[in-house]
Amino acid sequence: MLVVFLSVTHAATLWAQSAETVLVNGKIATLDRQSSVGQALAVRDGRIVAVGSAADIRRLTGPNTRVIDVGGRTVIPGLIDSHMHAIRAALSYATEVSWIGARSIPEAMARIREAAGDKPGAWLIVAGGWTEHQFKEARRPTQADLIAAAPDRLVYIQMMYGAALLTPAGFKALDISSDADVPPRGKIERDAGGNPTGWISGDMPTITALFSRLPTPTFEQKVDGTRRFFRELNRLALTGVIDPGGANLTPADYLPLFKVWQDRALTLRVVYSMFAQRRGAELEDFKNLVQLLPMGFGDDSLRFNGIGESVTAGMYNNDNPSEADTAQFYEVVKWAAERRMTVTVHWNNDRTVGHLLDVFERVNREMPIGPLRWSIAHLNDASVPTLQRMKTLGIGWTMQDALFFNGEQVQQLVGVDAGRRMPPIKSAMRMGIPIGAGTDAHRVMSYNPFAALKWLLDGKTIAGAAVRGPEETPTREEALRLYTLGSAWFAHDDDTRGSLTVGKLADLAVLSRDYLTVPVDEVGDIESLLTMVGGRIVYASGPFKEPS
Repeated sequence: MLVVFLSVTHAATLWAQSAETVLVNGKIATLDRQSSVGQALAVRDGRIVAVGSAADIRRLTGPNTRVIDVGGRTVIPGLIDSHMHAIRAALSYATEVSWIGARSIPEAMARIREAAGDKPGAWLIVAGGWTEHQFKEARRPTQADLIAAAPDRLVYIQMMYGAALLTPAGFKALDISSDADVPPRGKIERDAGGNPTGWISGDMPTITALFSRLPTPTFEQKVDGTRRFFRELNRLALTGVIDPGGANLTPADYLPLFKVWQDRALTLRVVYSMFAQRRGAELEDFKNLVQLLPMGFGDDSLRFNGIGESVTAGMYNNDNPSEADTAQFYEVVKWAAERRMTVTVHWNNDRTVGHLLDVFERVNREMPIGPLRWSIAHLNDASVPTLQRMKTLGIGWTMQDALFFNGEQVQQLVGVDAGRRMPPIKSAMRMGIPIGAGTDAHRVMSYNPFAALKWLLDGKTIAGAAVRGPEETPTREEALRLYTLGSAWFAHDDDTRGSLTVGKLADLAVLSRDYLTVPVDEVGDIESLLTMVGGRIVYASGPFKEPS
């Protein structure tokens, strides 16, 4: 149970200096070791200097102190997504159409129609972050839906990495008339009469290649998108992301992010790793990219965090790697270990993860990798033996809410009993494995952390189907810790952020609803009313919005 506490016990020098900002009349969920709850909090020089009762914190105020009465609302540490493709999503945020949160096909089409009016002549692109299960109609949109919403317009709708829907104008612009026009393995879907439906199906390389044929935003649009997307994440209480690179993301695509950082305009702490570039030349590329980028290079706002989630093509989405594949992977991760780099690796299933762990164990015999905070991403069906191997190596697990979108399909594949323990969150917690929560947004998932937190708490899909059982379901505080301190571990930042305790960075959010007591069904509707990063207000709405 959370209890009220007082941590204002510093020497007289603490009281001699006024705080820059204090929050009073709140429910401060500190996430310290005692699960303490305070009434007020004080900030100076971007860090928390005291947490305690309102009376004690007011003793730290001076004539220039900003006092914010949060009106009894809950204050949490800023959320950190441990695995979000935020840099890539931000590049096109200013030019894309979002279906995240749309609950019906008419609502989704209304967004297309609105964008068509705002962007005459431009492509209308939905790059992902949605599933047909979120719509009350429980179906995919059709080409006819798109034509009705945006007649004669260029429209591209991507559903994860498995399919895309285009208007006739889109097919013509990309010069697609047969399966051969969608390499390497694309297929134009046809109805019973042999007529194209507008949908193209394919695997990840196919859909990635298809997307790359679309026009890209200008540099100015990418910078604008980065600023706007990060503020959108601030609206949802996010103050940090750990970015694992991604397909369609080149070294040059980092320049808009660097521009925002150089302008001192980042509203989100970004810790990023480098994704493999050219198949067969991964080690050469990594050496070239990071020769002037040592591990940890950067500052509290933007920092380099190693390599992954694709390290080599031969060990990425490949359940049957050859000896040559594993040998090449070994050379790259050994090189990374020698340079004290963090490594994160994408792996989808327990059945074949032994290929990856065998290599990790080989490297670990030569040099300990535990202090480097290596991790595996995804792995929703991790078994107890696999978790034990991870524990022995000292590596962590970045866990996302993929089953929020596709839990029904997974349940059909593995069975109800196996689905009840996916992902095995409590098992991993009991074993002491570091876990960071996240979304894998935005191509395959929504970026909304509260939707993910709701899924953590009830194990239900977006359509309401119960998949994960209570034996693998964390408590509210445990789930919140996974999204704060848990994620901070993977950024080597658990000693500087992730909880609201004295000395840590003042990254926090004042919530619209009390996450700790609101009905679980309503957790996904929570937003931040006030978000601070390093004591600086980066988002404010409702009662905290400054008059214009």
